[in-house]
Amino acid sequence: MDEEYKKEKFETLKIKTSVAKKFRRFSRALSKSQSMTLLSRVEFFEMNSISPNEMMGPKMETLENLVKKRINAVIAILKDIEKNKVNPTLGILESLMEAADPKNNYENRIRDYEEDDIHPDFYK
Repeated sequence: MDEEYKKEKFETLKIKTSVAKKFRRFSRALSKSQSMTLLSRVEFFEMNSISPNEMMGPKMETLENLVKKRINAVIAILKDIEKNKVNPTLGILESLMEAADPKNNYENRIRDYEEDDIHPDFYK
């Protein structure tokens, strides 16, 4: 038993025999005292603001679908940024570099990172 509860008195609860047997088996499976098992279950429900009468299945599936939708939205935002901001900016910079040094053809020149296989553009 937990040290902070060691000096507390025990209280009796009236529960059915079959329920008591099932709870004792559950407590042994967790390797905790019956008091600590009951306390941990009550704290779990209070901390997560859920009722033991509610089913968790549909809620977890709903949460998973919500996370997937948000991830897809982030991916769409990143693709939009690349398409509308990064690529045009790169084109402007290349044209400025070419205008500054017309002898050096920047379009045909292989970029250093294109030779590097860990750069994301390498696999395009």
